[in-house]
Amino acid sequence: MRIAVAGGTGVVGSHVLAALKERGHETVTLSRSTGVDLMSSDGLEQALQGADAVVDVTSTGAQSSKASVRFFGTVTRNLLTAEKRAGVPHHVALSIVGAAKADSGYYAGKAAQERAVMALPGGWTILRATQFHEFAQQMTTRAAFGPLQLAPVARCQPIAAAEVGEALAEIAVGEPRGLDRDLAGPREEQMTRMIRAYLAATGTRRLVVNLTMPGAMGKGMRDGSILPGPDARLGTQTFDEWLAETSSAA
Repeated sequence: MRIAVAGGTGVVGSHVLAALKERGHETVTLSRSTGVDLMSSDGLEQALQGADAVVDVTSTGAQSSKASVRFFGTVTRNLLTAEKRAGVPHHVALSIVGAAKADSGYYAGKAAQERAVMALPGGWTILRATQFHEFAQQMTTRAAFGPLQLAPVARCQPIAAAEVGEALAEIAVGEPRGLDRDLAGPREEQMTRMIRAYLAATGTRRLVVNLTMPGAMGKGMRDGSILPGPDARLGTQTFDEWLAETSSAA
């Protein structure tokens, strides 16, 4: 099968591509580096010719609701329009557990993405996953200010990005599922502990300052709204196992 991956150069996208190639499928990466602009649609329809499915794992650094909705809304509309013209039968979107409930900040964009995909009469799958183990690593670069390290106060059940990539690859080569079961890590964690553990494992000395995020997204991070439900399927690798593996590889 020929599978196109939007956001294939990102954390999850690279794992989706690796999993598809391991299964013997042909892959197409939709990114500016391959001549495709998802915001303007330049090169998109041509890249989708002959594709059997599209996996959308795009992301943005925008944290405001307005910017996030603009990004995910534009990318999703452009993908769906180009897929229809190219005759692509299956659209696979990665979303976040709890995004539809929180619906603010970054999550507002993911909620808008979900609504756009769900408006299709068929031929789609949405997989909602929890935060990745890699999020702790990302925070140590995005939220560090000299000797200070900001750490969002959040209950989460993180999962390895590699396991999400494997799940998306499996979905892409199968029949559309609609709204699939949530995918989460094996156990609940506190984001502040994860960040402290990552700093310790990498020998980085910083004063960790707890950050209470505002709005509905922040409330959802604190009250458990972004945790998976009882019917979620669970990954196997814990955060501590991922951290040990990552530290060893480094």
